[in-house]
Amino acid sequence: MHASSRIGLALALAASLVACGKSGTTPDTETAAAATEASRFTVLVGGTDIGALEITASETGYGVEYEYRNNGRGPTISETVALSAAGLPTHWTIEGASTFGNPISERFEFEDDQASWTDATGSDAAVIEGEAFYVPQNASPYWLAIAARALMDTSDASLNAIPGGALQLNEIGQLPVSDGENQRLVTSYAMTGTSLDPTYILMDGRAFFALITPRFAILETGYEAEDERLRALAASYGAARLEDIQSRTAHDYGAPVRIRNVRVFDPASQALGAPVSVVVEGERIAAIDALDVPTAAGEVEIDGGGGSLIAGLFEMHAHMGETSAVLNIAAGVTSVRDMGNNNEVLGALINRIEAGELAGPRVFRSGFIEGQSPFSSNNGILVNSEAEAVAAVDTYADAGDFIQIKIYNSMNPDWVPAMIARAHERGLRVSGHVPAFTNADAMIAAGYDEMTHINQVMLGWVLEEGEDTRELLRLTALRRLPALDLTSEPVQNTINAMATRGVAIDPTLAIHEALLLSRNGELTPGVVDYIDHMPVDEQRSARAAWADIANAEDDANYRGAFDQILTTISMMREAGIFIVPGTDLGGSFTLHRELELYQRTGMTAPEILAWASHGMAEYLGVDDELGTIAPGMLADFFLIPGDPTQDLAAIKTISMVSSNGVIYYPSEIYPEFGIRPFTEVPNVMTAQ
Repeated sequence: MHASSRIGLALALAASLVACGKSGTTPDTETAAAATEASRFTVLVGGTDIGALEITASETGYGVEYEYRNNGRGPTISETVALSAAGLPTHWTIEGASTFGNPISERFEFEDDQASWTDATGSDAAVIEGEAFYVPQNASPYWLAIAARALMDTSDASLNAIPGGALQLNEIGQLPVSDGENQRLVTSYAMTGTSLDPTYILMDGRAFFALITPRFAILETGYEAEDERLRALAASYGAARLEDIQSRTAHDYGAPVRIRNVRVFDPASQALGAPVSVVVEGERIAAIDALDVPTAAGEVEIDGGGGSLIAGLFEMHAHMGETSAVLNIAAGVTSVRDMGNNNEVLGALINRIEAGELAGPRVFRSGFIEGQSPFSSNNGILVNSEAEAVAAVDTYADAGDFIQIKIYNSMNPDWVPAMIARAHERGLRVSGHVPAFTNADAMIAAGYDEMTHINQVMLGWVLEEGEDTRELLRLTALRRLPALDLTSEPVQNTINAMATRGVAIDPTLAIHEALLLSRNGELTPGVVDYIDHMPVDEQRSARAAWADIANAEDDANYRGAFDQILTTISMMREAGIFIVPGTDLGGSFTLHRELELYQRTGMTAPEILAWASHGMAEYLGVDDELGTIAPGMLADFFLIPGDPTQDLAAIKTISMVSSNGVIYYPSEIYPEFGIRPFTEVPNVMTAQ
């Protein structure tokens, strides 16, 4: 059963927060809807106004203007859409640029049952039987309102989607909203069918009112004061859905669990051992037995089938959300280091994970500190002075559950030494980007313990004085890297300084591969062996460029930049600089790819497995409980049919995961997100 068909059950848990009931569906026409619908909506991140969505209604459809800027980047989109009498798109043009600068020029036409479209993946056409709704690849979120009205007019609130999948609209309930003077009722809905997760929207009858997520919201202008409450509501909807999934996919057997006939990977020898049985009691590994030890009465036995048992992986550059928490568990990622988040949202998520309400990894928290500027990333704590910056360090230290601080782009470099001194005084490590108008050498000298992102280091070798990295330049300037001599004195000085001072690097190779090697109409290299299992939206995104690749020279320079990055990582590794693997892409499948890429820097598959499990546990100071499969250790590990010491890609085919002793079968989890499973569930029996 597809996840969308279960969404009503999950959301019933959250619906107690609103007054349930059917919304009205009058008036019945698009023009009537337009008469009551606002023309301007405010885009907010964490309560900060970052842009706008503007709607112009016409007799045949809509014109849309959409733009925002957060962290120095964001989309700029202009649309024109014409609709049939049934509210289905017949003509759609979308122009502009995506978040990272890839030009958008999307077209859709429908006439006489013939649909044709062009998006970033290329052009296609199909004969459409019955009613169907074109789901644009790069439109503004207003397409959700157009689709919602079309879905309201069907008998079962569903429509086939073009180019694939099916849209479903599920009503959650009604709730009051106020602009401070007047109150009105709106209805909340979940839309599902083409992506990993439901999208939550609010409608006033047939008029769009809001899009809500835990961090990001688009609200009818004048209702911005409702932002915090509505984002909390979105979080509750998502939590209810995921709690329902947890209730059906988390297996706490209440008895010892024996995983029989597995070969355990030993990070010390970097090899698989002889077949054994691993016994888990509660949250810990109780024993590792020879195969001739019988299963005791009352034990639950899981047939390991001679597969490989690997200690749980660490995603060292996460920005954890509820869905990524679940999908990381399914991918064998049982620990993450969160590198910056909405502190309240992440705290609530951690509480739910620790209470067993949601599946999710152990989270090691970084305290995000950013300087206030027009280019700020609206995360963590924003500061306007050195005193405020140092006070922010104290806030994180006082909280007691942060392992480090992370300094970001808009921070005044002059404040950094005082921040580092206070962090070290309070027992916190320091990591971060290189703030604008300085370079990695200055941050290394100031006392960084770890540099975040390889581009943040390498930009110091190619930028001109005064160039501003708070905008997309910190990414687009990478096309200068092919001309860089990596044996030059500036490069060697930085590498030597990092090695001498013991400064680690968090390169985030997977996101750099996606940025530099993705091309319109081509599969991004990092997804080729799993993308056909993913929902339609994910498959389309995997065939679109991130950056603006305007010509053959850009193409060559971006490809050459990635080669230079890999060579630099190899040089850093040879110099003895400690490297930590993280994606900045949510982990899960992308962490598997991150690890694969390190083979191109000279690391072997067994070395990578040991490094990404025990090595990271040691780096974080938790190797007494994590990173090794041995009696007394916490039961964080995963089972794969293949041998990842011979073929690292085998880690993508996982049949079972133990997280803190709770057993998960990824093949039960993936269909909840529209993902086709990769393997079968192992045989499970209870000994009598």
